[in-house]
Amino acid sequence: MNRRRFLLTATSGAVALGVDPLALASRLGGPSVALVTADLESHIAVVDLSTGEVVRRIRTAPGPRSIESVPDPVALLGQLAVVGHSEHGVVTVVSSARSRVRAELDRFDQPRYAAVHPRRPLAYMTDSGAEAVVVVDVEHGRIRGRTRVAGPARHVSLSPDGATLWTVLGNASPRIAVLDTSDPLRPRPVRTIAPPFLAHDVVFSPDGRTVWVTSGDERRIAIYSRERRPRRVLAAGSPPQHVAFAREKAFVASGDDGTIRRHRLDGVLVREARVPAGSYNVAFGGDRLISPSLAAGTLSVLGRDGRIHVVSRVARAAHDACIVVGRP
Repeated sequence: MNRRRFLLTATSGAVALGVDPLALASRLGGPSVALVTADLESHIAVVDLSTGEVVRRIRTAPGPRSIESVPDPVALLGQLAVVGHSEHGVVTVVSSARSRVRAELDRFDQPRYAAVHPRRPLAYMTDSGAEAVVVVDVEHGRIRGRTRVAGPARHVSLSPDGATLWTVLGNASPRIAVLDTSDPLRPRPVRTIAPPFLAHDVVFSPDGRTVWVTSGDERRIAIYSRERRPRRVLAAGSPPQHVAFAREKAFVASGDDGTIRRHRLDGVLVREARVPAGSYNVAFGGDRLISPSLAAGTLSVLGRDGRIHVVSRVARAAHDACIVVGRP
């Protein structure tokens, strides 16, 4: 069998069908790495997830803060990543296959975070300064559209079917905007939701049945079923908290506490792990969970069971990270 041709065909099909390329790569024996923003050093650290070692560094524009992986339709077991430089009004597209910057977009005010379409190489980047959600064609490195929202959009999540987007309108906001993205290039605001606290992060569950909303000022999390009111409110760690899902598990990071809590999808707390203080953000991919520390410059790598595998220092400060298919 021509393994290269087989992998190329399989990966291209995965993008078209919305299959997780990280899971596909894991089944085929392909590697994955973490891309970590080195906020104070103007680069992305490429980290081997098995050892925690920094194997490469990709130079970028100053101040990379947020990063999100996007399937690359043309790369063999490779992915793209979209990077927000919030203090400099720039969005960078990075290729993990080539370990280089592929494009820079400068028509932003304060780009914050991105949600990625499940079947197309599109990223919905929030622009807090412009109070907008910007549609970025990551494959071609260009902006395809802008939608104004009723506040400084920040954290954002897209439903697994790609039809609905939620974004919190601030760092600790009384409102969440809901947009219809059934036309991927033309998001349309449909309503706002008032959470039971000032909201910070928002994340759809993998099955799309619930949306988890964390607080920016209280030790609480609200679980929605897309209604205007939550069906359950959980106790949580110190705010702000961030959420990532590993299939049937939810992981909640509290950077001020230095903890990552593992929950069942119904909200029941299962386990708590200690990580370096300042580990605010959390991401999942393949069979690994990662949490970078803004204070310590470390990357914590955990398994799907929520147990620590390795903690390594990768930069002076590390605000965000994502997992991509790539070579160590």
